[in-house]
Amino acid sequence: MNDLWSALALVLVIEGILPFIAPARWKAAMTQAASQNNRFLQLMGLASMTGGLMLLYMVR
Repeated sequence: MNDLWSALALVLVIEGILPFIAPARWKAAMTQAASQNNRFLQLMGLASMTGGLMLLYMVR
């Protein structure tokens, strides 16, 4: 359970880096992402989850 909380904390740190370093660029990227259709966003989410699972499998 401790590993889960550590992983979630790391996700929050990583997610916060871009808005902290380049807020205007991050805002533009989020605006562009919001204008995409739902299917595209679902496919990007699936690709991200698949890549994360593959990376997790490789390091364990």
